[in-house]
Amino acid sequence: MTNATARVSRHGSTTAKPSGDTRETRDTRARERAVAWVRRAPLLPALVFLIIVTQLPFVVTLVISFMNWNSLSPDTTGFAGFENYVQVLTDPYFLQAIVTTIVMTVSVVLVSLVFGLGLALLLDKKFIGRGLARTLLIAPFLVVPVAAALIWKHAILNPVYGLINGTLTWIWSLFGSDTPPQTDLLSSAPLLAIIISLVWQWTPFMMLILLAGLQSRPMDTVEAAQMDGATPGAIFRHLTLPHLRQYLELGGLLGAIYIVQNFDAVFTLTSGGLGTANLPYAIYETFYYANEYGLASAAGVVVVIGTIIVATFALRTVFSLFKKEAAR
Repeated sequence: MTNATARVSRHGSTTAKPSGDTRETRDTRARERAVAWVRRAPLLPALVFLIIVTQLPFVVTLVISFMNWNSLSPDTTGFAGFENYVQVLTDPYFLQAIVTTIVMTVSVVLVSLVFGLGLALLLDKKFIGRGLARTLLIAPFLVVPVAAALIWKHAILNPVYGLINGTLTWIWSLFGSDTPPQTDLLSSAPLLAIIISLVWQWTPFMMLILLAGLQSRPMDTVEAAQMDGATPGAIFRHLTLPHLRQYLELGGLLGAIYIVQNFDAVFTLTSGGLGTANLPYAIYETFYYANEYGLASAAGVVVVIGTIIVATFALRTVFSLFKKEAAR
């Protein structure tokens, strides 16, 4: 054996790196975990509060939804299995409430998106007083929902002293007529009255989202299309509308999440009468008037599940928007 071979064989075991994590690596990871916990520690009270306020009541509601519980006959309380859920999905009253909820939500979302898009296109132009106009158009969304419903019920739709009939009376009086046409929308078309009031309140929300989308357009592309002789209609159809697709989806999904849970307008305008009871109002009547706690809880769980499904699509749209902005 040569001297070089002897040195290699003698020092081979000392030069090889030991397998696994070294003590220094483990200490570094422990410090990183400690720093991460220190950063998260201020959020723990908020997380605990959120769990107590939202998750625990939902768990209790989920448990009650599987029970046959009527406060007027407590002796019959017991486990009901999926009976309450079957009744929610088969009972004519709940089925009508589900249909009303779908019609109300789809109508309000679609009409609000159309009006919001039109207002956003107007506010995207530069003109004198644009800031004031934007503030005034946002105002309906800032009104408390109950107050907004009261405004529509008494100040606008009231058949005796409301704004609509007052305006019709004034117009007809200009032509010398003492018998103007009188409308009572709350009696003749109550669901339409609720939809109109909700559209008035949610159009500013859609307008804000779509206006943000319009102001994030790549203007160099628009200017290039204008230089090539493209008409405003063609620019809107081929450039603006595709760019706004995700913003339209986001506005529609977020609006659906809130409108499907609407209770204030139905309760204030019609008290659920004349076929205007949606699922939240049906839950209210089942819980407070029929005292069916299990059935009301099951209907509430159905509403939560539907909201979670819509919210999932909304979050996906938000994440795709974030990725799109980060890629620029």
